[in-house]
Amino acid sequence: MSARGQAAAALLAAALAAAGPVAPAAAQAPVPLTPPAVQTPPQSPPPQSPPPPQTPGKPAAKAAPHKPAAAKSTPAEAPPPVATSGREPDMAFGAFQRGYYLTALSLATQRVDEKGDTKAMTLLGEIYANGFGVARDDNKAAEWYKLAADRGDREAMFALAMFRLSGRGGPANREEATKLLASAAKLGHIASAYDLGLLYLEGQLFPQDFARAAELFRGAAQAGNPEAQYALATLYKDGRGVPKDPVQAARLLASAALADNTDAELEFGIALFNGTGVAKDEAAAAVLLRKAARKGNPVAQNRLANILANGKGLPADPVQAIKWHLIAKAGGDGDIGLDDFMRGQKPDVQAAGEKAAQPWLEAIKLSRS
Repeated sequence: MSARGQAAAALLAAALAAAGPVAPAAAQAPVPLTPPAVQTPPQSPPPQSPPPPQTPGKPAAKAAPHKPAAAKSTPAEAPPPVATSGREPDMAFGAFQRGYYLTALSLATQRVDEKGDTKAMTLLGEIYANGFGVARDDNKAAEWYKLAADRGDREAMFALAMFRLSGRGGPANREEATKLLASAAKLGHIASAYDLGLLYLEGQLFPQDFARAAELFRGAAQAGNPEAQYALATLYKDGRGVPKDPVQAARLLASAALADNTDAELEFGIALFNGTGVAKDEAAAAVLLRKAARKGNPVAQNRLANILANGKGLPADPVQAIKWHLIAKAGGDGDIGLDDFMRGQKPDVQAAGEKAAQPWLEAIKLSRS
């Protein structure tokens, strides 16, 4: 890790340690950074604008269940089985993990025929749902998921719920999807608990219930789900379904930010800058806001521009302030104050900021075409 990366990591670790019962220091900035307008968790993961090619740092992709990092060609012979402590090795799943999809298909089919193996049914559903080694077939995938779900497999319940929500492998059925999510959540499926919590926030299939949503988010958050940590933090921040508690909100935001959740990086960065629920630390705030800004978050880009314009948390840098202001503005987060700041700079400084922003502006334009 570079010296700059080590310094950033140290600042962030210190910020997490500070997100405890320590009373926050009084804010010193003349104009506090303001949180985004939307304070409730999104109904689905928010889209993120990709940074231009030369910009370091990109958001972590949310992997599909059991999906390996890269596909391989199916070999003539099966790979060695995956060893599991005290259990028979699952050769089908071992082949799947290594990208030997046709071998996995054959072995999973054999396990279903010979033993009625529920996990093998789920694996077959995954193979057909994603077209791994075979033509994608949503109907077959839904059939296998349902067989496994009916036998109590929580991963199959979740996968079938996603099918029923999106209308894959049959007509959309939100009521059935909700029942499947509830069943999987009772069996400890983290993503199901989070998604069910979002449905309680939405309040369409049943009455809106912030307390129930908070309960579901809490279980998923304690299991380490960063999206649930962020969602629960917003409820503590606004006092919906739980008592208003900025300290608890900051703790959850810190955990989600360390797990690379972009929205949490933004919110915790603002909390650190203002000293809301956590000891004030403008330098650590700048680290988080810059990270979220580089991942394409317009609100973080705007807050970073303000930091660079005022020299709070980072040395003042008019060129970079103009750059991030223009990028945020193109992404939909304008700022009259920064417009005035830009107009007050010398022509060569304005030109340098515009030039620095150009690759990002082109990338934003391409993403909309």
